[in-house]
Amino acid sequence: MKSTLKKLLPFAVVGVISGATTVGTLQYFNHDSNSADQSYFTKSASDVTFAGMNSSAVGDDFVKAAKTTVPAVVTIKNYQSRSANRASEQDLFDFFFGDPFGGRGQQRQRQQQQAPDNMPSGMGSGVIISPDGYIISNNHVVAGANKLEVVLSNKKSYIATLVGTDPNTDISLLKIEEKGLPYLNFANSDNIEVGQWVLAVGNPLGLNSTVTAGIVSAKGRGIGILSSQGKAANPIESFIQTDAAINPGNSGGALVNTNGELIGINSAIQSTTGYYQGYGFAVPSNLARKIVEDIKKFGIVQRGFLGVQSLDLSNDMQVAAYNKEKKSNIKAGSGVYVTGFGDNSGAEDAGLKVGDVITKIDNTAVTDFADLSIAIGSKRPGDKVAVTYLRNGKENTTTVTLKDQKGGTSTRTKADLSVTEKIGAEFDPLSERFKTDYGLNSGVVAKNVTEGSEIAKIGIVDNYIVIEINGKPVNSQKDVEKILDKYSGNVSVKFVDAYGQIYTRGFKMP
Repeated sequence: MKSTLKKLLPFAVVGVISGATTVGTLQYFNHDSNSADQSYFTKSASDVTFAGMNSSAVGDDFVKAAKTTVPAVVTIKNYQSRSANRASEQDLFDFFFGDPFGGRGQQRQRQQQQAPDNMPSGMGSGVIISPDGYIISNNHVVAGANKLEVVLSNKKSYIATLVGTDPNTDISLLKIEEKGLPYLNFANSDNIEVGQWVLAVGNPLGLNSTVTAGIVSAKGRGIGILSSQGKAANPIESFIQTDAAINPGNSGGALVNTNGELIGINSAIQSTTGYYQGYGFAVPSNLARKIVEDIKKFGIVQRGFLGVQSLDLSNDMQVAAYNKEKKSNIKAGSGVYVTGFGDNSGAEDAGLKVGDVITKIDNTAVTDFADLSIAIGSKRPGDKVAVTYLRNGKENTTTVTLKDQKGGTSTRTKADLSVTEKIGAEFDPLSERFKTDYGLNSGVVAKNVTEGSEIAKIGIVDNYIVIEINGKPVNSQKDVEKILDKYSGNVSVKFVDAYGQIYTRGFKMP
């Protein structure tokens, strides 16, 4: 027995020494960690933390952000006439991304058009941005509405006034008559980082006040949604991409940081099914804020233009197609290649030439058309921007004064708009042969009908034929302008749809 103890004694001593060493080491590091507050075993207030050990703090941030955001996010109900040929928000997701139901989307739209007038044709979300009732949402959420109802998170309901819309950014501004409302502050979306935590708050699939979490997956995404549908004449696409779950009904809702500050307006998903697959897109808050400020102050969006026709060098397919068409040898890469200029171009006035590659706007890198689009589209006519470009391999910088589409450098209000701009459409003469073949004595063909415009609200789309306005025949755009110039009051429009049906509908002249 004694011999056995003698044999075990060395191991026991080693064990005691090892244990003492371990305890001493732990106490040493724990003491050092406590002084620096960076221990794995204590909550750290330091900026130097490990993500895996900070989940409780992130959870707390989510709770605070959700409590701030949910009361400021509203449901928007879009009511349309039964005969109006407009799409609901669900249909617009199919419209943007293809109908995943193999044609059932059209059937669903027909069913919705036959719904009672007291039932909404579509629903989306909105964000209160001031205590006196201004609400930001998407253009496609409010498009074609005869009535807009806003329901707060506390279930209180209001009829909203549509202050204005901008199809080029898919942003709209509404107003309800109330005071002391909860609202969200705009954050600087230029400061967000890929990988940053975000929350999406809205009303997806009829589920009110839903909060989902994710990260910023990418910035500056141009996915061709607005341009491919033809409703936006000069679309600005530079979306924030997120993997926070976004579904139909989220449109117009809030994308916020962990402080509960607004960094984007949720606008679209990209999906093969029409529902969440991890790719959601939001309009950056800086752009959205500029749009609603313009609408509130001027009644219309003040849009500055560089005045260049361009080729996105980051898009290999576009570069290859351009080279094939022009028999050129342009190399793909970062930047935007100048292929031509518009009328009254500020860029051409400042010395840019065809073949220049734009690489920066005001020291902000331009790697593709999305970068250029938001850098210029977020500015107003008369603003000056520093444009950096490459010519023959040498970097140059020039100052360009931005202009509007008519070549002006000053801001405009609704009072400055032409008749066709006010009502939201242009018109081409109808050929005499067409009039004879279809038994018409007059008519003009509607074109470039603006989404959400007065003409669109009464059901007129591109290629419908307007026969009379206020009982007077029209045969040219000049006829339309003559009848409505300086006119105020109700306007009666007689028109023919694509199936030959004749309608008479009206709107109030803006």
